[in-house]
Amino acid sequence: MTADLAVIGLGHVGLPLARAACAAGLTTLGYDVSDAVVTGLNGGRSHVGGVRDGDVAAMRAAGFSATSDAAALRRADTVVICVPTGLGADGTPDLSAVRAASRAVARCLRPGMLVVLESTSYPGTTEEVVRPVLEGSSGLRAGADFHLAYSPQRIDPGNRRFGVRNTPKVVSGCTPLCAKHAVAFYGRFVETLVVSRGTREAEMAKLLENTYRYVNIALVDEVALYCDRTGIDVWDVLYCAGTKPFGFAPFRPGAGVGGHCIPVDPRYLAAKAGAEGFSFRMLAAAHEVLSRMPAHVVGRAAGLLDELGTPPDRASVVLLGVAYKPDVADARESPAGPVASGLRARGVSVRYHDPHVPEFTVDGVPLARVESLPEALEGADLAILLQDHSCYDMTTLTRAECALLDTRGKAAGPRVTLL
Repeated sequence: MTADLAVIGLGHVGLPLARAACAAGLTTLGYDVSDAVVTGLNGGRSHVGGVRDGDVAAMRAAGFSATSDAAALRRADTVVICVPTGLGADGTPDLSAVRAASRAVARCLRPGMLVVLESTSYPGTTEEVVRPVLEGSSGLRAGADFHLAYSPQRIDPGNRRFGVRNTPKVVSGCTPLCAKHAVAFYGRFVETLVVSRGTREAEMAKLLENTYRYVNIALVDEVALYCDRTGIDVWDVLYCAGTKPFGFAPFRPGAGVGGHCIPVDPRYLAAKAGAEGFSFRMLAAAHEVLSRMPAHVVGRAAGLLDELGTPPDRASVVLLGVAYKPDVADARESPAGPVASGLRARGVSVRYHDPHVPEFTVDGVPLARVESLPEALEGADLAILLQDHSCYDMTTLTRAECALLDTRGKAAGPRVTLL
């Protein structure tokens, strides 16, 4: 039995894509190397924030199944690769998952198949990494025997307004015919398609989107550092600047950046540029600023504890919100990690409260979790608001007996200190 689509990698990108395809009536199967993920999905359980168990049940009712057997890819007319692209131990791009997925597809590649890479990577990945693997193992040629395309994912976890269907999607192909087939495929369940000149342009567009945010977050963070030193209210500055109806896009300072994309994607761009003899000096400057922010928060916390007359080795601090953004369960690359590590290094007892994140490990050691917000506040000398989840009522936080360090600019009161 053939399938319209096979999704490789059933994580934060692949599972929402599979859900959208199923909802549009495409026969869809999923492949993942994790047996736990496969077993959970086939049992109707979701492991991805924003995809509910009920969504998985609806997918199953529409014929979706997950497998860890790569041979199932032979059944698909289109294969979309949605595997992670992270960093290695040395901080350089790690494309091992993309290469492994490409080898799996190559063993099942057949004439007429469409293969799409959605994983974020540096310009040239589709042509220089994926294509040689597919062609070398199969003997088939992209653009002649099969179709190869790149279409960067634009998943925004926690965004209830924009999803796969109504977010404009950039599509490209190794040849015009490849692009045409990719457009025909995505046009079945995405409302607006934007065709780029080639795969390198589409790959670069994705990196630019996230690098734009990276650099601008670094800018407002450095403005916050300057304002702190000079006694300027940075939150009032941001409010005033944000009233301009043109020429200014608001960003907010915080303890740092997190998630899979923002801290990682600019490193892909910088690494590729460096290999080609080009230096992105702005990226280096942004990285330096953002790397300082967790230590700045730790320093502010230590200063507040000193004002309270509480020695670090007798202090109890609770971190409020360890996810990387509001109302999501994803704590990857969260600045809460280095903040907790910095506080621990000073001898502070650190716990956390986050209804979305049941477990959080720092330096290989699980951080103690407090289930109840009132309990978390009652037992702390200092609370640090790292993420403004919608469940955090500012009145509750400001009326607590403990001091509050607010890194999100949401609270006000006599016991509140803003970043």
